[in-house]
Amino acid sequence: MRSVSFMIPTFLTAIALGACTPATDRPGPVAATGDQILISVGPCFGFCPVYDVSIAPDGSVAYDGKRHTELLGARTRSAGKSAYDGLARDLAPYRPASGLTERVACEAAISDTSSYSITWIDAAGTKSTATHSRGCSGGPGQALDKLLETVPARLGIDAWAKQVTRPGTSRG
Repeated sequence: MRSVSFMIPTFLTAIALGACTPATDRPGPVAATGDQILISVGPCFGFCPVYDVSIAPDGSVAYDGKRHTELLGARTRSAGKSAYDGLARDLAPYRPASGLTERVACEAAISDTSSYSITWIDAAGTKSTATHSRGCSGGPGQALDKLLETVPARLGIDAWAKQVTRPGTSRG
């Protein structure tokens, strides 16, 4: 009887301590294998570049310059699987649940700046979209601003997406 009375408190202590141990086997948000990532950069009040760019899991990139970009129209290139893997990993914290559209939190935003739409498209065609307005002064949106600034160089489209003001072209 003595050994049973000793074992019960020891067992309960072990369970309580186990509950305080951080779970390291829980996966964080990640893009599922096969998800295409599409980033649409919308207009601002001025002459900001407006374009769409997507990257597939194999690293193939599709670009479409719409307004105020060095290259107007569609082009493709390969950025490599590692470019996809890195971008998918870095964008994962902003990804909404499957099939949902959510706005990225921003403490305070500057008005009249570019808008972004980041869409993950899974193998079944289900879309999950995060929307964001550039110019956040804090919160997750500020970190996303910094991340989105790196996308053209990471995908090798920085020369194509470079801002250009053409005579006779209106703002926006």
